[in-house]
Amino acid sequence: MINRRRMLHALKVAPELGNYADAPVLPTDTDPQLYLSHNELPQPFHLICEKDTVLSQLSGSSDVLLRDSSVNRFRMNIGDHVYVPAGTPHQIVPVEGGTVIRFMALKAGRQGAVWYCPECRTELHRLEWEHDNDVAPSRFYAAACAKFSADEAARTCGACKTVHPEIDLAAFGWSSPVPA
Repeated sequence: MINRRRMLHALKVAPELGNYADAPVLPTDTDPQLYLSHNELPQPFHLICEKDTVLSQLSGSSDVLLRDSSVNRFRMNIGDHVYVPAGTPHQIVPVEGGTVIRFMALKAGRQGAVWYCPECRTELHRLEWEHDNDVAPSRFYAAACAKFSADEAARTCGACKTVHPEIDLAAFGWSSPVPA
């Protein structure tokens, strides 16, 4: 079960949470749910959400890189919001470390992590899971990244043979992964 606080100051709490913590900040029955992170490092994968999601930049700035979309990149500065349609792979890349809130449906459905070749941008691998409001999303992210890092065949591009580097989970402060 995730510890949810009755009240918090997002800009003070977020740095304690860490990169892509996506910590829920509202009561469990609130729709949509809000998830809080303070990001300093590029997200190590593109996230796919079964339902629409909205990102809001509270501090710092980030590029949101989108795939399979008419828009490829959106720069988020303080106060900006980015609507990400359902099924659109997207990656947050901080320009200046900062706090981001993600708005997601209470019953968010399936999510997934997708990795692309760093050279030719071909899709390398994808892992999916069912979103669980009682499990921190970062545990699923950690499990997916650990599984991807452990599988050199999944990290090797079939088109250009480039091998994607392993992901350093410790750099993100991720531990206690759940099976993805």
